[in-house]
Amino acid sequence: MLDVLIKNARIIDGSGAPAYEGNIGIRDDKIVTAEGDENAKEVIDAAGRYVCPGFIDSHSHGDLILGTRSAHLFKTNQGVTTEVTGQCGLSIAPVNPAYLELVQHLLSLGTSSFPEDMANWNSFERYLEYADRQPKTANAMMYVGHSTLRIAVMGFANRVATDEELEKMKSILRNAMEHGAAGFSTGLIYTPSCYADTREIVELAKVIKPFGGIYASHMRNESYDVVNSVRETIDVGRKAGVHVCISHHKTLGKPNWGLQKETLRLIHEAREEGIQVVCDQYPYTCNMTHLNACIPPWYFDQGFDAMTERLKDKAFRDKLRGEMEDPGTKYDNYYLNAGGWGGVLVSSAPATPEAEGLFISEYAEKTGKDPWDAFFDLMVLNRCESGGVYSSMCEEDVCEIAMDPYCIVGSDGLTRSWSEKGHPRACGTFPHAITHFVKEKGIISLEKMISKMTGSTADFLMIKNKGYIRDGYDADLVVFDYDRLQDTATYKNPNSLTEGIDYVFVNGKLVYKDGELTGVCSGRMIRHNT
Repeated sequence: MLDVLIKNARIIDGSGAPAYEGNIGIRDDKIVTAEGDENAKEVIDAAGRYVCPGFIDSHSHGDLILGTRSAHLFKTNQGVTTEVTGQCGLSIAPVNPAYLELVQHLLSLGTSSFPEDMANWNSFERYLEYADRQPKTANAMMYVGHSTLRIAVMGFANRVATDEELEKMKSILRNAMEHGAAGFSTGLIYTPSCYADTREIVELAKVIKPFGGIYASHMRNESYDVVNSVRETIDVGRKAGVHVCISHHKTLGKPNWGLQKETLRLIHEAREEGIQVVCDQYPYTCNMTHLNACIPPWYFDQGFDAMTERLKDKAFRDKLRGEMEDPGTKYDNYYLNAGGWGGVLVSSAPATPEAEGLFISEYAEKTGKDPWDAFFDLMVLNRCESGGVYSSMCEEDVCEIAMDPYCIVGSDGLTRSWSEKGHPRACGTFPHAITHFVKEKGIISLEKMISKMTGSTADFLMIKNKGYIRDGYDADLVVFDYDRLQDTATYKNPNSLTEGIDYVFVNGKLVYKDGELTGVCSGRMIRHNT
């Protein structure tokens, strides 16, 4: 007796092979071979619809809101059944209680609240005890974030780590790997990760090698110096002997468009050398992060509160403006990447909600302020905790990266709350990749696109028993109507449900049906290589 029989489906198995007509059985939490005439507790006639493996979000910040209804909606509505969290150096654990406020300020872009238990997460094992108890509609595995790790040992100190501090970081990371962390991530444009030299990153990456860990990096630069940043990222993999994932790969700022031709060449050369490097990508031409990313990161060495106070001073504002307007100021300048304040959209600003959904230039006009004063005032009123969407990429570059065989799909979704505005990638990445690249542009086949979201991701990131429709694999499945499939999330209305996804199963249980959560939470925390 099967628990579920899915009949008459067009099956895309995750390998990139052509779809075929067939049937799928579910018994307990596994996929089983089915002929279509078996007895089952539930039978779904999928005639005219596709069944594929559940989508794997290779780049998620879902650890920041794990277990919440918002987390369920953002991921499950688009067919995500597994997410890889702790990205960009910004994992929610492990933490040092003495620096708890510092790390919470840093993580505020991705969550509006923190669990009381967070003060007890001084080890990855202790965090997992909490995470296992949370209701989840998707599975999750987690990297240890470099900024989180650095704060736990040395706060926001703007300097290279001492040997003693580095050994402490390595010890915390080693303990996390022993208990199932997937690897180590950096966010080298963010405080305090950006203060580390390459040696520090390599030494930490060496810790994860015996565990088969992955090094994932939001690189030092994604604009004028993106080529050198890719070289540095690959070199970490070379020296540490670990798998590498270049996070949300892109080229920011019009003067830099086209540089992906060189970065993709470097990735292919590295793979020919034997370095296991891939990149992930979200299928949009606008990026998103803190609004404070417009400001040079070295000014945040005392934390967000200290920076908020400094921004009240006119002389300091004038100094900052001069540096931010100067292309010669060497940092990943999101203000210039977006072409000025007319390309910077306020996505979240809790203290000034009237600014949300407006470009800085529009907000300035609405309030009768100079755009620079409008920006600095937003920083002060929101204690430097606000989000921005930046118009920084071009369609041709995005398409070229998407088509590369070593590119997989990741949302990079910052999902504070379903009730707050963000970026459409948070709840629309996976259906958008299909509708945009397959339906509209026709540059990737449906089967290949599904593979980039499932089997290829599972292979590259070493996620066992997921990503394929195979006998004995975990029953993570999506049933969708290709003709009706449409992401509805936009920049002005970013939190909106996908149309055309009819069923989502996670570990054999139905978690989503006809646009609604079922209330079943069958997701699990995944221990890497255990």
